[in-house]
Amino acid sequence: MKAPQQSRRQRCAVYTRKSTEHNLDLAFNSLDAQREACEAYIKSQEHEGWVLVPAHYDDGGLSGASLERPALQQLLAAIREGQVDIIVVYKVDRLTRALADFAKLVETFDAHGVAFVSVTQSFNTTTSMGRLTLNVLLSFAQFEREVIGERVRDKIAASKRKGLWVGGPVPLGYCSVGKSLQVEPQDAETVRTIFARYLVVGSTRLLADDLYQRGIRPRYAKGRGASPRISPTDRFMVGPLGYMLRNRFYIGEIVYRGEVHQGQHDPILDRATFDAVQQRLSDTAVARRVVRSQSAALLSGLLFDDRGNRMSPTHCTKQGARYRYYVSQAVQQNRRDAGGSVVRVAAPDIEARVVAALREHRRGSTTLGHDQIPHTGTPDTASDRDLLVRHVDRIVLREEQVEIVLRRDQRDGVDAAMDGGGEREPQTVITIPWSKIPQRRRKGIATEPNEAWRLDPRTQQALLTAIGRSRAWVGDLLAGRAASLDAIAEREGKGERHVRMLMSLAFLSPRVIAAIVAGTAPAGLTVTGLAQPLPHAWSEQERRLGIV
Repeated sequence: MKAPQQSRRQRCAVYTRKSTEHNLDLAFNSLDAQREACEAYIKSQEHEGWVLVPAHYDDGGLSGASLERPALQQLLAAIREGQVDIIVVYKVDRLTRALADFAKLVETFDAHGVAFVSVTQSFNTTTSMGRLTLNVLLSFAQFEREVIGERVRDKIAASKRKGLWVGGPVPLGYCSVGKSLQVEPQDAETVRTIFARYLVVGSTRLLADDLYQRGIRPRYAKGRGASPRISPTDRFMVGPLGYMLRNRFYIGEIVYRGEVHQGQHDPILDRATFDAVQQRLSDTAVARRVVRSQSAALLSGLLFDDRGNRMSPTHCTKQGARYRYYVSQAVQQNRRDAGGSVVRVAAPDIEARVVAALREHRRGSTTLGHDQIPHTGTPDTASDRDLLVRHVDRIVLREEQVEIVLRRDQRDGVDAAMDGGGEREPQTVITIPWSKIPQRRRKGIATEPNEAWRLDPRTQQALLTAIGRSRAWVGDLLAGRAASLDAIAEREGKGERHVRMLMSLAFLSPRVIAAIVAGTAPAGLTVTGLAQPLPHAWSEQERRLGIV
């Protein structure tokens, strides 16, 4: 008589999950009940070779909406290492409630030959019908999760309308007691001081400095139901102060989705003080807008580089003189690789060129563009700023030209958004030539635009000295007299960044050097400007620097 064939050994891992931490501290909780049921099912399948894996995979207090759960990740790691053959769960929604996540899990299971079993829902994932049944169950699980979310959001909205605090960061001046907020006397006095001092200094930046000098430090709540304690930060920051000064919570109100509701907590401030602060904040905001509108930076908000980065106004001061520039925000945010072909430009030069081109275009000139703005026959007496605001949509700065894109909706009071056929008319673009290194006049010397300006002798000597040093440093590196740029910087008493910047001067085109020696190089050329990254090709260097 033939002996019965013994079933292959199947290693079974039990996974359990509970969405909340409620009752997890009990001696026998929901996770234990799930595991007990799964272990009993595995024992009933011993004749099939099922063996329980001793490792526990339990996620307590974690939602099934995400796969980022510690125990689940440990289980997936065990599957990839070939330690599990069958996954057993009490219900399919214990594993996940999202169809997309389940598809990822099934793909992982199939790739490693792992089966999936639900104790209370009979199906087999190896068949098409089993997969259909599982997807239907998961659809209802996901629907249940979304309904629960909507129910929670509705409950929060209803609680807010009743003026209840439903959790979240505890505002300074309050402490959480049970499920309500109570005024913390010491911190409440700090809040009153902050509002009172703002009315005196009139600026959040000055207020932050004033509080720091007075020894007033930010505090935050430690744990549930605890009083606030000192924050890790040693001073109030401008942003949080601005939020605090506008927080209606301090006058006993709760704001939810733009609606204001009377709260059930005690106010800290009187309404007169709060309203005075709001009026001061509004006045300050208006003043800031007025200052921006009166700024010398005419192209602020209009100028962009050719990769779409806004170019913001900035300035530097040398020997008492202020020099204005526009700098790409890609550079200001340390994203130099994302910047355009021109990331920095002198403000007076680009502003003068744009305004002149725009006024010439408005006079009906055909030398700078096409589709001219209709001429009204009246002299153009508008200020430069008004002219730009009314007619310019954006200005794009490229390596060899500037593009001025005109607005569709404002053209000398004529609505040009629609033509006779009812279709949108393309925006007019004025293109003007522009050089990356603009020609400049030497101070005190009036020259014609086409005159060959000469270098100042002191600038010429500085340029030649820097080129000589850079060539000597390259020679030291090639001959082994210097091991690295750091060694050269230490020997010369310079910064490593300074040495690295000047090294590029050793590879200048001979024609560029000859122009510097002859004094016919552009008058605005400086050591720093020349040391900026230049093309490797000599012809491109000469073209970029205007050497003909």
